[in-house]
Amino acid sequence: MLNIKNLKVSVENKLILNDLNLKINPGEVHAIMGPNGSGKSTLANVLSGKKGYEIQGEILFDELNINDISVEERAQKGIFLAFQYPVEIPGVNTNVFLRTSLNSIRKSKGEKELDTLTFLKLIKEKAKELGIDEKFLSRQLNVGFSGGEKKKNEILQMKLLQPKLSILDETDSGLDIDALKIVADGVNSYKKKDNAFLIITHYQRLLDYIKPDFIHVLSKGKIVKTGSAELALELEKSGYKNL
Repeated sequence: MLNIKNLKVSVENKLILNDLNLKINPGEVHAIMGPNGSGKSTLANVLSGKKGYEIQGEILFDELNINDISVEERAQKGIFLAFQYPVEIPGVNTNVFLRTSLNSIRKSKGEKELDTLTFLKLIKEKAKELGIDEKFLSRQLNVGFSGGEKKKNEILQMKLLQPKLSILDETDSGLDIDALKIVADGVNSYKKKDNAFLIITHYQRLLDYIKPDFIHVLSKGKIVKTGSAELALELEKSGYKNL
């Protein structure tokens, strides 16, 4: 599904990712951990298509090189990014935003767009699964939402859009234990044999609820260690100082 080969990423001639290689197959959950400044969020941004980076190497998604493909095209092909800090968009209704996003993806696949009533029935079902109060759906996108509400809204988008590859950039940041469990349950309920997850996190606690198949440690722009779920426990005890 995702195959990153010798990826180098720079910003204003400063090298952030250096010869990074990573392969994610359908049905797998990968987690990336590492100290601040190691390049974790840069990797998430580059995979989602954010501009402003100088890129060398290959990013293959379903065997297609997506280096020069826009954010919108990547989303239509099935790449989803849940932000560490979801943005507030005043004046944009949450329901309208979600319906527009879903219909854009459906249109790109040659599928019929959902009418208002069909969409509202669907979004209410998805919101209920995540314990999201319906009143939030009629508010401006993320405006006045707590950190936990914003993160749950991101997972709602993921379950609605049904991407092939979901990238969660420190989704656990700022969540209390109840919100963390709801977010994790939302992720776990979407795990399938034909989709995959890349979870970026500082802490082991999220991985108590979302069990990764592989954990990669990113340091100074490179993956320096890969292991099973037990690696997160080792890092929790010893930290990153010995990497």
